[in-house]
Amino acid sequence: MSAPALHIRGQVLVGPEEVLEELWVIDGVVSLTRPTVGQVETVEGYAVPGLVDAHCHVGLEAHGAVDPARAEEHALADRDAGALLLRDAGSPADTRWVQEREDLPRLIRAGRHIARTRRYLRNFAWEIEPEDLVEYVRQEARAGDGWVKLVGDWIDRETGDLGTCWPVDVLTDAIAAAHEEGARVTAHCFGEQSLEDFAAAGTDCIEHATGLTDDTIDTFARQDIAIVPTLVNIDNFPAFAEAGRGKFATYADHMMELYERRYQTVAKAREAGVRVYVGTDAGGQLPHGLVAHEVEALTRAGMSNLEAIGAATWDARVWLGRPGIAEGESADLVVYRDDPREDVRTMADPYRVILRGHSHERSGARG
Repeated sequence: MSAPALHIRGQVLVGPEEVLEELWVIDGVVSLTRPTVGQVETVEGYAVPGLVDAHCHVGLEAHGAVDPARAEEHALADRDAGALLLRDAGSPADTRWVQEREDLPRLIRAGRHIARTRRYLRNFAWEIEPEDLVEYVRQEARAGDGWVKLVGDWIDRETGDLGTCWPVDVLTDAIAAAHEEGARVTAHCFGEQSLEDFAAAGTDCIEHATGLTDDTIDTFARQDIAIVPTLVNIDNFPAFAEAGRGKFATYADHMMELYERRYQTVAKAREAGVRVYVGTDAGGQLPHGLVAHEVEALTRAGMSNLEAIGAATWDARVWLGRPGIAEGESADLVVYRDDPREDVRTMADPYRVILRGHSHERSGARG
């Protein structure tokens, strides 16, 4: 059955410079023309395209994969928060079923993480050695939705600090293989050296990117390598550091240094022209539904309110190849009572979430 027609009236933020006074949702899609028949419900407020969480993990928690019922709670928590397009940056759970549910956010899957043996969180990734990297990248490129997720660095027990996982020549071949399969590559990278290696190998994106320096920032800008900082997760670095300090003091000090300059790092990247997008890293250590908190964190890193909104909406959707608010496109949008351009904190309290033209009440899930 078709969703009831809605009249969205007030300020509809289509893009950074395009604002509509009204639009209609008819049979699940956006219309700029008033319907001629039928009843219409009016919703007043400030509307934006459905938010994007460009780094989350549906179906994954600290111990590994969870069952579909728990994964559903993840997706509902994101939907309730207004995150209607998710890029799942690695999960051992097969969550393709989410894509078949009309009431759950749109999901872009990256398949399963690929990590070096015993160099990542247990039960998360395929753990392999460099000679198998190209094969596994091709496998996950075919299993996902246009993205492959690699683990670029992790604590090296021999050096007691962050260490890179892959030789650059092997990494270069693997990224080329992903591109041949029609997929883009992103990677978990905390430290400085892994960022240099992935840039040299031709990556498309980096997650976290805390180790960016002036030199790698220039390289990222020149090569148009995007970053998803996940600042709400980087807030956990002090806890990570203390957990490892007893055995790995150098690692702990390094993590704290990366943490202390996190906002400056993102600000420098943005100023240099590196594209920055919103992602929370929900699912491994964090609960889902934190997308508005990451938007606010980006404003603390120097973004204007409008830029930070764009990093979670129209800009992120263009980057991921998904439509925003446009005639004939699916009506995926979020309405707020107050203007997020004035205070992005209002984005933590959506007034109305509309997905595929259907208006949803909050489920209360925050898993």
